[in-house]
Amino acid sequence: MTRSGALADRIGQLTGLPVREARVVGAQHGYQHLMLTLSGGRRAFAKAATSPAQRGVSPAAEVAAAFAAEANGLRWLAEAAAVPVPEVLAVGPEALVIAMLPPGPATPATAFQFGTDLARLHAVGADRFGAPWPGFIASLPLDNTPDPPDTTDSRDTTDSPHTTDSPYAADLPDIADPPGTTDPQRGADWPHWYARRRLLPFLTRAVDAGALQSQDARLVEEVIDRIGSLAGPAEPPSRIHGDCWAGNVLWSGGRGWLIDPAAHGGHRETDLAMLALFGAPSLDRILAGYNDTVPLAAGWRSRIPLHQLHPLLVHACLFGASYREEVRSAARAALAI
Repeated sequence: MTRSGALADRIGQLTGLPVREARVVGAQHGYQHLMLTLSGGRRAFAKAATSPAQRGVSPAAEVAAAFAAEANGLRWLAEAAAVPVPEVLAVGPEALVIAMLPPGPATPATAFQFGTDLARLHAVGADRFGAPWPGFIASLPLDNTPDPPDTTDSRDTTDSPHTTDSPYAADLPDIADPPGTTDPQRGADWPHWYARRRLLPFLTRAVDAGALQSQDARLVEEVIDRIGSLAGPAEPPSRIHGDCWAGNVLWSGGRGWLIDPAAHGGHRETDLAMLALFGAPSLDRILAGYNDTVPLAAGWRSRIPLHQLHPLLVHACLFGASYREEVRSAARAALAI
Protein backbone atom coordinates (compact mmCIF):
# COMPACT_ATOMS: atom_id res chain seq x y z
CA MET A 1 0.00 0.00 0.00
CA THR A 2 1.29 3.47 -0.86
CA ARG A 3 1.12 6.61 1.26
CA SER A 4 -2.47 6.96 0.03
CA GLY A 5 -3.39 3.99 2.23
CA ALA A 6 -5.77 5.92 4.51
CA LEU A 7 -7.69 7.21 1.53
CA ALA A 8 -7.69 3.71 0.01
CA ASP A 9 -9.25 2.37 3.20
CA ARG A 10 -12.05 4.92 2.94
CA ILE A 11 -12.60 4.03 -0.72
CA GLY A 12 -12.76 0.36 0.23
CA GLN A 13 -15.50 1.15 2.72
CA LEU A 14 -17.33 3.09 0.03
CA THR A 15 -17.18 0.31 -2.58
CA GLY A 16 -17.62 -2.55 -0.15
CA LEU A 17 -14.49 -4.16 -1.62
CA PRO A 18 -11.08 -3.99 0.05
CA VAL A 19 -8.49 -2.05 -1.93
CA ARG A 20 -5.47 -4.27 -2.58
CA GLU A 21 -3.41 -1.53 -4.20
CA ALA A 22 -3.80 2.22 -4.61
CA ARG A 23 -1.51 4.44 -6.60
CA VAL A 24 -1.81 8.22 -6.98
CA VAL A 25 -1.46 9.01 -10.69
CA GLY A 26 -2.15 12.73 -10.71
CA ALA A 27 -4.36 15.55 -9.58
CA GLN A 28 -6.56 18.13 -11.24
CA HIS A 29 -8.79 20.96 -9.99
CA GLY A 30 -7.94 20.02 -6.41
CA TYR A 31 -8.88 16.33 -6.70
CA GLN A 32 -6.49 13.39 -6.39
CA HIS A 33 -6.61 10.70 -9.07
CA LEU A 34 -5.91 7.11 -8.04
CA MET A 35 -5.50 3.80 -9.86
CA LEU A 36 -6.97 1.01 -7.76
CA THR A 37 -6.89 -2.75 -7.67
CA LEU A 38 -9.88 -4.03 -5.71
CA SER A 39 -10.35 -7.36 -4.02
CA GLY A 40 -10.80 -10.01 -6.70
CA GLY A 41 -8.48 -8.16 -9.09
CA ARG A 42 -10.92 -5.65 -10.53
CA ARG A 43 -9.26 -2.42 -11.68
CA ALA A 44 -10.83 0.92 -10.89
CA PHE A 45 -10.17 4.65 -11.07
CA ALA A 46 -11.02 7.06 -8.27
CA LYS A 47 -11.32 10.79 -8.10
CA ALA A 48 -10.91 11.66 -4.45
CA ALA A 49 -11.00 14.73 -2.27
CA THR A 50 -8.33 15.59 0.19
CA SER A 51 -9.35 17.77 3.10
CA PRO A 52 -10.84 21.17 2.18
CA ALA A 53 -7.94 22.85 3.98
CA GLN A 54 -5.44 21.02 1.78
CA ARG A 55 -7.41 21.61 -1.40
CA GLY A 56 -8.03 25.25 -0.64
CA VAL A 57 -10.99 25.44 -3.00
CA SER A 58 -14.40 24.04 -2.13
CA PRO A 59 -16.12 23.26 1.17
CA ALA A 60 -16.95 19.63 1.89
CA ALA A 61 -20.62 19.95 0.88
CA GLU A 62 -19.67 21.30 -2.53
CA VAL A 63 -17.13 18.51 -3.06
CA ALA A 64 -19.81 15.93 -2.29
CA ALA A 65 -22.20 17.67 -4.68
CA ALA A 66 -19.57 17.64 -7.43
CA PHE A 67 -19.04 13.90 -7.08
CA ALA A 68 -22.80 13.31 -7.05
CA ALA A 69 -23.23 15.44 -10.18
CA GLU A 70 -20.57 13.48 -12.06
CA ALA A 71 -22.08 10.16 -11.03
CA ASN A 72 -25.56 11.35 -12.03
CA GLY A 73 -24.21 12.48 -15.38
CA LEU A 74 -22.47 9.18 -16.10
CA ARG A 75 -25.58 7.18 -15.25
CA TRP A 76 -27.82 9.48 -17.31
CA LEU A 77 -25.54 9.19 -20.32
CA ALA A 78 -25.41 5.40 -19.87
CA GLU A 79 -29.21 5.22 -20.01
CA ALA A 80 -29.06 6.28 -23.65
CA ALA A 81 -27.13 3.12 -24.62
CA ALA A 82 -25.26 5.12 -27.27
CA VAL A 83 -21.77 6.31 -26.30
CA PRO A 84 -20.24 3.92 -23.76
CA VAL A 85 -19.34 5.32 -20.35
CA PRO A 86 -17.52 3.62 -17.46
CA GLU A 87 -19.64 2.03 -14.76
CA VAL A 88 -20.04 3.99 -11.54
CA LEU A 89 -18.86 1.60 -8.81
CA ALA A 90 -19.40 3.92 -5.87
CA VAL A 91 -19.89 7.56 -5.01
CA GLY A 92 -19.78 9.35 -1.71
CA PRO A 93 -18.75 12.63 -0.08
CA GLU A 94 -15.05 11.86 -0.42
CA ALA A 95 -14.72 10.03 -3.74
CA LEU A 96 -16.14 8.84 -7.02
CA VAL A 97 -15.04 5.37 -8.12
CA ILE A 98 -15.53 4.14 -11.68
CA ALA A 99 -14.47 1.07 -13.64
CA MET A 100 -11.04 1.27 -15.26
CA LEU A 101 -10.82 1.17 -19.06
CA PRO A 102 -7.86 -0.42 -20.82
CA PRO A 103 -6.44 2.17 -23.24
CA GLY A 104 -6.62 1.71 -27.00
CA PRO A 105 -5.75 3.67 -30.13
CA ALA A 106 -7.79 6.53 -31.59
CA THR A 107 -7.94 5.36 -35.19
CA PRO A 108 -9.98 6.95 -38.02
CA ALA A 109 -12.38 4.00 -37.77
CA THR A 110 -12.92 4.37 -34.02
CA ALA A 111 -13.32 8.13 -34.46
CA PHE A 112 -16.04 7.58 -37.08
CA GLN A 113 -17.80 5.15 -34.73
CA PHE A 114 -17.57 7.66 -31.90
CA GLY A 115 -19.20 10.30 -34.10
CA THR A 116 -22.02 7.86 -34.85
CA ASP A 117 -22.43 7.05 -31.16
CA LEU A 118 -22.41 10.73 -30.18
CA ALA A 119 -25.16 11.52 -32.69
CA ARG A 120 -27.25 8.69 -31.25
CA LEU A 121 -26.66 9.98 -27.71
CA HIS A 122 -27.80 13.47 -28.63
CA ALA A 123 -30.86 12.12 -30.44
CA VAL A 124 -32.11 10.42 -27.26
CA GLY A 125 -32.81 13.93 -26.02
CA ALA A 126 -33.70 15.43 -22.66
CA ASP A 127 -36.89 16.71 -21.07
CA ARG A 128 -35.60 20.28 -20.84
CA PHE A 129 -32.50 22.39 -21.12
CA GLY A 130 -30.66 21.82 -17.86
CA ALA A 131 -30.75 18.87 -15.48
CA PRO A 132 -32.49 17.85 -12.24
CA TRP A 133 -29.23 18.05 -10.27
CA PRO A 134 -26.85 20.96 -9.54
CA GLY A 135 -23.97 20.74 -11.97
CA PHE A 136 -20.22 21.31 -11.90
CA ILE A 137 -17.62 21.91 -14.56
CA ALA A 138 -14.08 21.32 -13.31
CA SER A 139 -14.29 22.75 -9.76
CA LEU A 140 -16.90 25.42 -10.57
CA PRO A 141 -20.66 25.25 -9.96
CA LEU A 142 -22.66 24.91 -13.18
CA ASP A 143 -26.24 26.17 -13.11
CA ASN A 144 -28.51 23.43 -14.49
CA THR A 145 -31.78 25.07 -13.49
CA PRO A 146 -34.33 24.71 -16.30
CA ASP A 147 -36.01 27.94 -17.29
CA PRO A 148 -39.75 28.05 -16.62
CA PRO A 149 -42.01 27.44 -19.63
CA ASP A 150 -43.16 31.05 -19.85
CA THR A 151 -39.69 32.64 -19.63
CA THR A 152 -39.54 35.97 -21.40
CA ASP A 153 -37.01 37.88 -19.32
CA SER A 154 -33.42 36.63 -19.34
CA ARG A 155 -32.62 38.77 -16.31
CA ASP A 156 -34.64 36.74 -13.79
CA THR A 157 -32.25 34.29 -12.16
CA THR A 158 -33.77 34.11 -8.69
CA ASP A 159 -34.88 30.49 -9.14
CA SER A 160 -31.32 29.20 -9.42
CA PRO A 161 -29.31 27.95 -6.43
CA HIS A 162 -26.02 28.49 -8.28
CA THR A 163 -26.51 31.79 -10.06
CA THR A 164 -24.04 34.55 -9.26
CA ASP A 165 -25.57 38.04 -9.13
CA SER A 166 -24.42 39.73 -12.31
CA PRO A 167 -23.80 43.45 -12.73
CA TYR A 168 -24.38 42.84 -16.43
CA ALA A 169 -27.69 41.02 -16.04
CA ALA A 170 -29.33 44.14 -14.61
CA ASP A 171 -28.69 46.01 -17.84
CA LEU A 172 -29.46 43.13 -20.19
CA PRO A 173 -32.38 43.85 -22.52
CA ASP A 174 -35.01 41.22 -23.16
CA ILE A 175 -33.65 38.76 -25.71
CA ALA A 176 -35.82 38.57 -28.77
CA ASP A 177 -36.89 35.04 -29.68
CA PRO A 178 -36.82 33.89 -33.28
CA PRO A 179 -40.34 32.71 -34.21
CA GLY A 180 -41.18 29.26 -32.93
CA THR A 181 -38.21 28.79 -30.63
CA THR A 182 -40.14 28.40 -27.37
CA ASP A 183 -41.98 25.15 -26.68
CA PRO A 184 -44.33 25.57 -23.68
CA GLN A 185 -44.01 21.84 -22.96
CA ARG A 186 -40.21 21.86 -22.85
CA GLY A 187 -39.29 25.17 -21.25
CA ALA A 188 -37.59 28.21 -22.66
CA ASP A 189 -35.60 28.25 -25.88
CA TRP A 190 -31.92 27.43 -25.85
CA PRO A 191 -30.61 30.98 -26.56
CA HIS A 192 -32.29 32.32 -23.40
CA TRP A 193 -31.12 29.38 -21.35
CA TYR A 194 -27.52 29.53 -22.62
CA ALA A 195 -27.29 33.26 -21.91
CA ARG A 196 -28.68 32.94 -18.39
CA ARG A 197 -27.15 29.69 -17.23
CA ARG A 198 -23.83 29.53 -19.07
CA LEU A 199 -22.60 32.93 -20.25
CA LEU A 200 -23.68 35.43 -17.60
CA PRO A 201 -22.52 33.58 -14.44
CA PHE A 202 -19.04 32.92 -15.81
CA LEU A 203 -18.71 36.37 -17.37
CA THR A 204 -19.44 37.86 -13.95
CA ARG A 205 -17.00 35.56 -12.19
CA ALA A 206 -14.22 36.24 -14.72
CA VAL A 207 -14.65 40.02 -14.47
CA ASP A 208 -14.78 39.93 -10.68
CA ALA A 209 -11.57 37.87 -10.63
CA GLY A 210 -9.80 40.34 -12.92
CA ALA A 211 -9.39 37.79 -15.73
CA LEU A 212 -11.50 39.93 -18.07
CA GLN A 213 -11.77 43.70 -18.37
CA SER A 214 -14.83 45.86 -18.95
CA GLN A 215 -14.23 46.08 -22.70
CA ASP A 216 -14.08 42.28 -22.86
CA ALA A 217 -17.35 42.06 -20.97
CA ARG A 218 -19.00 44.44 -23.43
CA LEU A 219 -18.10 42.10 -26.30
CA VAL A 220 -19.72 39.14 -24.52
CA GLU A 221 -22.72 41.31 -23.62
CA GLU A 222 -23.16 42.11 -27.29
CA VAL A 223 -23.29 38.38 -28.03
CA ILE A 224 -25.94 38.00 -25.33
CA ASP A 225 -27.94 40.93 -26.70
CA ARG A 226 -28.03 39.30 -30.14
CA ILE A 227 -28.11 35.66 -29.14
CA GLY A 228 -31.61 35.02 -30.46
CA SER A 229 -30.42 35.76 -33.98
CA LEU A 230 -27.00 34.12 -33.61
CA ALA A 231 -28.10 30.72 -32.29
CA GLY A 232 -29.38 29.21 -35.52
CA PRO A 233 -32.49 27.06 -36.06
CA ALA A 234 -34.38 25.99 -32.96
CA GLU A 235 -33.68 22.43 -31.82
CA PRO A 236 -35.12 20.37 -28.96
CA PRO A 237 -32.89 19.64 -25.95
CA SER A 238 -30.23 17.03 -26.68
CA ARG A 239 -28.63 14.70 -24.13
CA ILE A 240 -25.11 16.14 -24.10
CA HIS A 241 -21.89 15.48 -22.24
CA GLY A 242 -21.37 19.19 -21.62
CA ASP A 243 -17.56 19.20 -21.29
CA CYS A 244 -16.70 17.12 -24.34
CA TRP A 245 -13.11 18.16 -24.96
CA ALA A 246 -10.60 15.61 -26.25
CA GLY A 247 -9.30 14.78 -22.76
CA ASN A 248 -12.74 13.54 -21.73
CA VAL A 249 -12.89 11.00 -24.54
CA LEU A 250 -11.05 7.75 -23.78
CA TRP A 251 -10.34 5.25 -26.54
CA SER A 252 -10.80 1.63 -25.53
CA GLY A 253 -11.92 -1.55 -27.27
CA GLY A 254 -12.50 0.15 -30.61
CA ARG A 255 -14.87 2.76 -29.14
CA GLY A 256 -14.68 6.28 -27.81
CA TRP A 257 -15.84 6.40 -24.18
CA LEU A 258 -17.02 9.52 -22.36
CA ILE A 259 -15.74 10.42 -18.89
CA ASP A 260 -15.93 13.39 -16.51
CA PRO A 261 -19.24 14.79 -17.78
CA ALA A 262 -21.03 18.03 -17.05
CA ALA A 263 -24.09 16.32 -18.52
CA HIS A 264 -27.37 18.12 -19.10
CA GLY A 265 -30.05 18.81 -21.66
CA GLY A 266 -28.36 21.22 -24.03
CA HIS A 267 -27.62 22.00 -27.66
CA ARG A 268 -25.92 19.22 -29.60
CA GLU A 269 -23.57 21.66 -31.32
CA THR A 270 -22.02 22.39 -27.90
CA ASP A 271 -20.35 18.97 -27.68
CA LEU A 272 -19.02 19.26 -31.23
CA ALA A 273 -17.64 22.74 -30.55
CA MET A 274 -15.86 21.43 -27.45
CA LEU A 275 -14.25 18.62 -29.47
CA ALA A 276 -12.92 21.25 -31.87
CA LEU A 277 -11.71 23.64 -29.16
CA PHE A 278 -8.64 21.68 -28.07
CA GLY A 279 -8.20 19.38 -31.06
CA ALA A 280 -9.79 15.93 -30.81
CA PRO A 281 -7.95 13.26 -32.81
CA SER A 282 -9.43 12.50 -36.25
CA LEU A 283 -12.05 15.20 -35.75
CA ASP A 284 -12.98 15.09 -39.43
CA ARG A 285 -13.91 11.40 -39.04
CA ILE A 286 -15.88 12.08 -35.86
CA LEU A 287 -17.87 14.74 -37.70
CA ALA A 288 -18.38 12.48 -40.70
CA GLY A 289 -19.76 9.71 -38.50
CA TYR A 290 -22.00 12.18 -36.72
CA ASN A 291 -23.37 13.84 -39.85
CA ASP A 292 -23.99 10.50 -41.55
CA THR A 293 -26.14 9.46 -38.59
CA VAL A 294 -28.01 12.67 -37.74
CA PRO A 295 -27.29 15.54 -40.16
CA LEU A 296 -26.35 18.84 -38.58
CA ALA A 297 -28.31 22.03 -39.19
CA ALA A 298 -27.16 24.40 -41.91
CA GLY A 299 -24.54 26.89 -40.75
CA TRP A 300 -23.39 24.85 -37.76
CA ARG A 301 -19.71 25.51 -38.41
CA SER A 302 -20.24 29.27 -38.19
CA ARG A 303 -21.81 28.81 -34.76
CA ILE A 304 -18.82 26.96 -33.25
CA PRO A 305 -17.41 30.15 -31.62
CA LEU A 306 -20.76 30.84 -29.95
CA HIS A 307 -20.71 27.41 -28.32
CA GLN A 308 -17.01 27.74 -27.43
CA LEU A 309 -17.60 31.01 -25.62
CA HIS A 310 -18.87 29.29 -22.49
CA PRO A 311 -15.91 26.90 -22.00
CA LEU A 312 -13.51 29.75 -22.72
CA LEU A 313 -15.18 31.83 -20.01
CA VAL A 314 -14.82 28.83 -17.69
CA HIS A 315 -11.11 28.67 -18.50
CA ALA A 316 -10.78 32.39 -17.82
CA CYS A 317 -12.35 31.81 -14.41
CA LEU A 318 -10.02 28.89 -13.68
CA PHE A 319 -6.76 30.08 -15.22
CA GLY A 320 -7.02 33.84 -15.40
CA ALA A 321 -6.22 36.47 -18.00
CA SER A 322 -4.26 34.08 -20.22
CA TYR A 323 -7.62 33.20 -21.79
CA ARG A 324 -8.70 36.81 -22.27
CA GLU A 325 -7.81 37.03 -25.95
CA GLU A 326 -9.45 33.69 -26.73
CA VAL A 327 -12.67 34.89 -25.12
CA ARG A 328 -12.51 38.09 -27.17
CA SER A 329 -11.81 36.19 -30.39
CA ALA A 330 -14.70 33.79 -29.84
CA ALA A 331 -17.08 36.67 -29.11
CA ARG A 332 -16.01 38.53 -32.23
CA ALA A 333 -16.37 35.39 -34.37
CA ALA A 334 -19.82 34.69 -32.92
CA LEU A 335 -20.92 38.22 -33.76
CA ALA A 336 -19.64 37.85 -37.34
CA ILE A 337 -22.28 35.25 -38.24
